[in-house]
Amino acid sequence: MRQVTIPDTATIRATLASGFLIGITLIGLPLQALSVTAKLPTARWIPVIYHRLACFGFGVRVRTKGRLAIDKGSVLITANHVSWLDIVVLGQSRPLSFIAKSEVANWPIFGWFAKLQRSIFVNRTRRSETGKVAKAIAERLAQGDAMVLFPEGTSSDGNRVLPFRSALIGAASAAMSTASEANQNETSTTSAPSVWIQPVSIAYTAVQGLPMGRQHRPLAAWYGDMELMPHLWAILKEGALDVTISYGEPIPMDDSVNRKQIAQMAENEVRAMTRAALFERRIAKQ
Repeated sequence: MRQVTIPDTATIRATLASGFLIGITLIGLPLQALSVTAKLPTARWIPVIYHRLACFGFGVRVRTKGRLAIDKGSVLITANHVSWLDIVVLGQSRPLSFIAKSEVANWPIFGWFAKLQRSIFVNRTRRSETGKVAKAIAERLAQGDAMVLFPEGTSSDGNRVLPFRSALIGAASAAMSTASEANQNETSTTSAPSVWIQPVSIAYTAVQGLPMGRQHRPLAAWYGDMELMPHLWAILKEGALDVTISYGEPIPMDDSVNRKQIAQMAENEVRAMTRAALFERRIAKQ
């Protein structure tokens, strides 16, 4: 008699979750494409709804500490980068736009998502494009979009924060100055609106309700030469990740500090918040 192999619970769960994610993608992609093409207000909120549903599908529970300082003025978020999942856990909170490396635009599926979320793509090997990037950032900030930058330039193993690169922060600061001048001219006031750099920490803290130790964090972290699809499938099979998003104190952009100082200040705060989130989770379960 031929033996029938019964899928394990994790495989069944991953299969069902995949079907759910494919379903919301088939609905969300054309709606977002229409919204972006027609410049409808829904272009900002469809990605938020999609990311919230995606968090449900992946089994990701997001805990937030602090808040985004959008009431202060234009905001550039500087966050550490752990995984492709960072886009989902950040994007579920409110309308955000990402500054991504140019290679992302050519990724299958994820490249479409990035384009439809109106990401700004940066070729890090061409410094001549800095002015173009700065102008694009300025336009988006003037529209009220909160921008997200991953200054590490790559993803880490989730146990540490890599040094922040200051080049794009410099481009963003120039862009925000341009946005401030534009807004000042429009409102005919003597003082430009405030612009801020806000450090944000992403810390994957638990799996299946248990603290995620250093050796288990690669389950969430996607770095090095890891292949995308096997990593995605592993997360779908696990189905229960906790992540803490910590919003730090906004840093005002002014002439008193340069881009390298701002990058270092943001890096220090992100590193401190990440350590606190990882350590807090371990202590709570002891």
